[in-house]
Amino acid sequence: MIYQLIKQRRRALRVMPLLLFAAILCSAATAWIAGPDPARAASPSTVGTAVFVVPVKQSVESGLKAFLERAYKEAEEARAERVILVVNTFGGQVTSAEEIGELIRGSSVPTTAFVESKAVSAGTYIALSANQIVMQPHSTIGSAAVVNGSGDLIDNPKIISHWVSAMSEAAKMNGRNPDIAAAMVDASIAISLPDIGREKAKGQILSLSADEAIKLGYAEHQAASVEEILQWLGLENRTIIDFKPSLAENIARWLVNPIVMTALLVLGIAGIAIEMIIPGFGVPGVVGIVSFGLYFFGHYVAGFAGMESVVLFVLGIAFLIIELFVPSFGILGILGSASLIAGVVTAAPDPMTAFLSLVVALVISIIVLYFVVRKYKTRGIWNKFILREKLTTEDGFVSADSKDDLLGLNGTALTTLRPAGTAQIGDRKIDVVTSGEFISAGRPIKVVKTEGTWVVVEECKE
Repeated sequence: MIYQLIKQRRRALRVMPLLLFAAILCSAATAWIAGPDPARAASPSTVGTAVFVVPVKQSVESGLKAFLERAYKEAEEARAERVILVVNTFGGQVTSAEEIGELIRGSSVPTTAFVESKAVSAGTYIALSANQIVMQPHSTIGSAAVVNGSGDLIDNPKIISHWVSAMSEAAKMNGRNPDIAAAMVDASIAISLPDIGREKAKGQILSLSADEAIKLGYAEHQAASVEEILQWLGLENRTIIDFKPSLAENIARWLVNPIVMTALLVLGIAGIAIEMIIPGFGVPGVVGIVSFGLYFFGHYVAGFAGMESVVLFVLGIAFLIIELFVPSFGILGILGSASLIAGVVTAAPDPMTAFLSLVVALVISIIVLYFVVRKYKTRGIWNKFILREKLTTEDGFVSADSKDDLLGLNGTALTTLRPAGTAQIGDRKIDVVTSGEFISAGRPIKVVKTEGTWVVVEECKE
C-alpha cells in the first residue's frame, strides 16, 4: 500500500512539469507563428515606396488591436508612405477603439480609412482617427451609441459623456464638425443638417451615407476600390503590401469564440480530472493539456491573455495536485481553485463571460466524470489505498488452528484458572479460560465452548 501511495504521488507530480511544458510550448508557438511574416516583410527595394493595405473587418476588440499594432510596426519599419485601413465593421469595445485610435494618431505613417461598407460605432471612431476618410458608394458611417452585450443602449451619463468627448475630439482633430460626431453617440442631441436637408431629432442616432458624409466634411472622397484610392492619393505606382492576419491570428479568432472556449474548458477540466482520478489512460490527460494549451494560445494571440494568466493557471493546477496528497486542511485547495479561476478569467476579453463559461464547463465536466467513474470504478485512484481482498476460509485462508475438535472433551486444570490458565486435555496442553469463575489446579474441567483461538471450560461437578 505504501508503495502504491508513493507511486501515485510520483505520477501526480509528473503532471505539473507536463503542464508547465505545455504552457511554455504554447508561448513559444505563439511567438513563432504570430511573429512577422518574412514573406510580407519589406525588402530594401520597397522601403519608402510601399503602401500597406490593412483590413479592419472584425469586431473591435483586443485581438484587432494586437493585429493593427503588428501592422503599423511593420509599416514603420518599412518606412511606408501610407497605411490604408479597409474598414467594414459593426464596432465593438470602446476601450479597444480608443487604444486603436491612439495607435493610428501616434504612427509616423499617415493613415487613410476606406469605409468599404459600414463603419458603425467603434468603427466610426477608428475612421475619424485617420488622416482622411474615403467611402465606398452606398456605404455608411455613424450610429456610434454605446450599447451592452445584448445590443441595448446604455443609459449611463458618465459613459455616454466620455464617448461623446472622445468622438468629438477625434472629429476636431481633422477639422470635422464635433457636433455631428456627438449626435452619432448621444440620442438626446438634436441637430440641424441643412447641407444635406436633414434634421436629427432627439431619440435618434445619427448615421451618414457616403454622399452625406462628403457634403458634411466627414469624408474627403468616394472610391469603389483601393486602386481608385491610390490614384486619388497619387500613389498608384507604389508597392502594395496586403497585410493579412497570420495563421495564428485566424486560428485565435476561432478559438476565442464563446462556444469553442467553453468546449475547450470542458475537455481540459474533464481530461485532467479523469487522468488524476482514474490514472493509466494517458489519452484524457493529453487531451486536457492540449485543450488548455489551445485556450491560452488563442487568447494570447488575440491579445487578451498575458503570461501572468498562464502562470496563474499552472499554479492552480499544481496546488490542486499537491492538495490530493499533502493534507493542508483545504488551504491549498482553495488557493488552487482561486488561482485556476483567475488564470482562466484574466485570459478572456470579458471576465464575466469567461466566468460563466467556466461554470458551465465545470458542471458538464462533473457530469462526464460521474459516468466515467461509474464505468471504471475498479480502476479509480482510491483502490490504491483500500485493501479490498477478503481473507475467507472458503478461499483457503486460515488465521489460526481451529479448536472445534476440543468441544465437549474433559481434562484437568494444570494451573489455577483465574480465569485463564493451562489445562491438560487428552495428550495436549491447551490455554483455556473460564466464564469468570476460578478453578483450582488439579480440578477436572470440561470444554463447553470454542471461539476462534479461545477455549472456554467449566469445572466438572462431582
